[in-house]
Amino acid sequence: MTDNGRKFSNSMMEKLYEKFKFKQYKSSMYNEVADGLAETFNKTLCNLLKKIISKLKKDWQERIGESLWASRTTHHTLTGVTPYSLVYGVEAVLFLKREISSTRMAVQEGLTTEDNVKLRLQELEAL
Repeated sequence: MTDNGRKFSNSMMEKLYEKFKFKQYKSSMYNEVADGLAETFNKTLCNLLKKIISKLKKDWQERIGESLWASRTTHHTLTGVTPYSLVYGVEAVLFLKREISSTRMAVQEGLTTEDNVKLRLQELEAL
């Protein structure tokens, strides 16, 4: 989604849209669909912020990152997946899930092959 700026409306961008099969949507000052989506997301974000900010409500700018993370890593009913997985193609690894050892995390953390084999065997035995 773009505004009506010239940088998004030119032949080079149009070729790019065609090559990657993008659909270009332009937004103006008032667009019912775009405004509705923004309002829905803003309402969700405000509700999340209300749950985590202090009673004085002065720390919202410090906590907005947590609210956005919560929104991006929560399964949405309409799509059935998280926004994070739609953007990056994998599910986010939440810190609380890291306590359970997994082969994927072992590889990412750079364990040796021998340690990785031991970890896989432990996972198989746990099944």
